[in-house]
Amino acid sequence: MVFLSALAGDPHKCAPSIHIAGSKGKGSVTGMLCAILTEAGFHPARYMSPHVIDIRERICLGDKYFDEETYRAAGDEARRVAEELLPAAGNPLFATSTDESEPTYWELLTLLFFLCARLARCDVMVTETGMGGRLDSTNILDPLASVITLIEIEHANILGDTITAIAGEKAGIIKQGKPLVLARQSGEVFEVFRKKAEEKNSRLYYLPDIADISNVKISVHGTEFSLSIANSSILLPHSSFSIPVPGKVQAENAALAIAAVKIAFPQIGINTIRRGLKNLKIPARFENIALPGMPPFIVDGAHTPESLSLCIETFCFLYSEGGILIFGCAADKDAAAMARIAHSHFSRIIVTTPGTFKSSNPSLVYETFVRETGREKTTLIENTQEAVKLAENMAVGNSTITSRKDAENEREKTALPVLGTGSFYLVSEIRKILLKNTATL
Repeated sequence: MVFLSALAGDPHKCAPSIHIAGSKGKGSVTGMLCAILTEAGFHPARYMSPHVIDIRERICLGDKYFDEETYRAAGDEARRVAEELLPAAGNPLFATSTDESEPTYWELLTLLFFLCARLARCDVMVTETGMGGRLDSTNILDPLASVITLIEIEHANILGDTITAIAGEKAGIIKQGKPLVLARQSGEVFEVFRKKAEEKNSRLYYLPDIADISNVKISVHGTEFSLSIANSSILLPHSSFSIPVPGKVQAENAALAIAAVKIAFPQIGINTIRRGLKNLKIPARFENIALPGMPPFIVDGAHTPESLSLCIETFCFLYSEGGILIFGCAADKDAAAMARIAHSHFSRIIVTTPGTFKSSNPSLVYETFVRETGREKTTLIENTQEAVKLAENMAVGNSTITSRKDAENEREKTALPVLGTGSFYLVSEIRKILLKNTATL
């Protein structure tokens, strides 16, 4: 990334930045930061992953796409840089290089983001890591502040097989003399971050120590909460906020975003923050896809045990126990732990394929669930479109529904809510299927 960016004139230095890492919630925090900064009159470039429908979701201007000319011009520049860096181009730096020195997909995508931000003259970059932190392609930034969300065991084959090893990788985004906003962590993980922050002379803002989150109210319309922050650098009096995403954890994510904004841009006021959060737009975060004649169909990317637990807790609070679950996860996820969390809360479970972007083994996930649930209420449908159709039919209690009127009649009898969750790649597929179906029901 250092070579790539240098060849392009260091576009990552075109604007100040806020850098976000973590195992869960970092996409929500990134979206919230952008919503607040947009409301404050900034033009924030947003980099996050994965995308749900369109790859341009990863590289945005606030919550909107850059114009096509920006993507095209940035793509041309990225291609020029990549060709200059490739050994085949005769670059003497790589005269004896191997394929490992060629730029990767993630490096080129990150470069494309920086180039788009520079071309569009963005005045701040809100940048989420792709994986880990220390060796992530985004980690050439020297941000105004770093934010680290809750840490769980994930990508163990790459980041390490202990939670402290994974935390050590995430801690790699902490920069010399730059503040760190840290979400609640287990004791051993907190110590990893505390020591790294001390080593880097980075002021640590630990959310449980500085923030008081209260009066949390969750509804189908979102989350309301009160927040106060008492700190010598951040003084936020007791204030009420609302976000259009249900879930207690979203109040914690919002508190992280608010603290980071007040550190990086202390001039931004409470009312601006309030309006920004209220206008948040972020897909596949406990999103209800409204289908005519159908009970609620929620999609949410929850691919770690902690995130799945919180997702199910919110789902059951809003829509009761005994609904229908569509689940799929990549091969590197802890399917057994998630099966133990999920199995008792649903009357029917459908295991399916979480897209094709990452390696997966739906049959193995199915057998893992069966050990917890038995075969009577768990079904393996590897084709996601067929899995969604089965869930819809189960939801209204009739596998022979042929019309909207039939669906509405059956809903009166046995309407069951549906949750599609696990991998974001699965959620993306479900969302595309549902939105396509909406136009024809």
